[in-house]
Amino acid sequence: MDKSLHFTICVVTTVLLLRESSQAGEEKDPEVLAAPKPDSRGAGEGLPTLTVTTILEDPYVMVRGAELEGYCMELLAALAGMLRFQYRVKVVGDGQYGAVTAGGNWSGMIGEILRREADIAVAPLTVTSAREEVVSFTTPFLQTGIGILLRKDTASQDMSFFHFLSPFSKETWTALLFAYLLTCFCLFLVARLSPCEWNEPKNEENHFTFLNSLWFGAGALALQGATPRPQALSVRVIAVVWWLFTLALLAAYIANFTALLSSGSEQLPIQTFEDLVKQRNLEFGTLEGSSTFYYFKNSKNPIHQMIYEYMEKRREHVLVKTYQEAVQRVMDSNYAFIGESISQDLAAARHCNLIRAPEVIGARGFGIATTQASPWTKPLSIAVLKLREAGDLDYLRNKWWESSCLRQSRERWGPLEPPALGGLFLTLGIGLALGVLAALAELSSSSRRAAAHAKKSCCSVFTEEICTRLRIKGTARQSQETSGKGNA
Repeated sequence: MDKSLHFTICVVTTVLLLRESSQAGEEKDPEVLAAPKPDSRGAGEGLPTLTVTTILEDPYVMVRGAELEGYCMELLAALAGMLRFQYRVKVVGDGQYGAVTAGGNWSGMIGEILRREADIAVAPLTVTSAREEVVSFTTPFLQTGIGILLRKDTASQDMSFFHFLSPFSKETWTALLFAYLLTCFCLFLVARLSPCEWNEPKNEENHFTFLNSLWFGAGALALQGATPRPQALSVRVIAVVWWLFTLALLAAYIANFTALLSSGSEQLPIQTFEDLVKQRNLEFGTLEGSSTFYYFKNSKNPIHQMIYEYMEKRREHVLVKTYQEAVQRVMDSNYAFIGESISQDLAAARHCNLIRAPEVIGARGFGIATTQASPWTKPLSIAVLKLREAGDLDYLRNKWWESSCLRQSRERWGPLEPPALGGLFLTLGIGLALGVLAALAELSSSSRRAAAHAKKSCCSVFTEEICTRLRIKGTARQSQETSGKGNA
């Protein structure tokens, strides 16, 4: 009896040890990573079990330890909780999304659904008319388009020799030159008209010559003091307004120029797909057999046809097998990748030396694929809509597209146009007008006192003063001769 009990205990212990060893081997087996156990939120007695096919693509589906995680995995778990089903996830065998092969069959996830190897496909699978003819799609859970992914150093223009002029547009520089010359002329004019700038106009030389006025204005532009120093109120008004103008202008220039240098946001030479076709420095391609490739193949747009012909002729060299290969090729060589804009935004967030061109074409969406006439199509569509209305899809989008580096601002800094500085130029114009009016008022007051002392008309004295200060010799001499004849 003791021997039989001892034998039974040994057998039970051996079975338990073998079971633990089998479970440990299962956790380390790479084959099991592609087919994790159903999520506990979808588990339950008597619930239907769906076979889900997907594809490994960051951040939709990623391998982490012994499990799969990512945007699509969290979406699938939420749908399973809402619709009460269990699921078993498998990664697509050929690593393709789904396209028609030379033999007329479908590859990738679409092919697995058609062959009943999977019930649904939860992945970044684009809804297209060709796919819709053989499978059914739910309401899109993500909206996207087709964009161009570039490396910043290949996409940026070479810095020109006159790059320091980039903060302002040509029109702004022209307006600034005109404002400078006008201000210096007003300084010269007002300094000569104002009686406070000289005591004896007939014998004394005014310090505010035109060249000195130009030097005074240039000194203010460089935030440096310059002589001569204004004494009259009218000249000081113009000087103060010009100082304020140059201070605000320099602040705008320095801020814009610093942004241009630090962010590398000079205008990209490749803004559109037309720019991509015209250039000769970068190769470009897309995923082989992807919906993007067939979009350009079926498009009637001449530019899109040129892109398709380029990729078709060089398909062995420019078409890539996986999205990860495409991103790596963009970072390592002179290559531009044409693909889903939402995935390119993620690449630009994860790799700070990448950037997406502004133009996006072919608005489309990612949907869940099911077999035709599947009873799960409509419930899944309704569940996706409920998740969108509740804000869950936006939460997942922000969670998995969070940048891992300091993102540079998407807003493009460009040259400042004149309308952006319109108020500044208007203030300068008003200040110049006030300075001229103040100088005329000062001269008029001085002329009235001189006319009363010499018993002459105020207008004649005012005219004589203007001619004397502006060194209009002929007019001044004629006025003097007329005055001498009158005295004789």
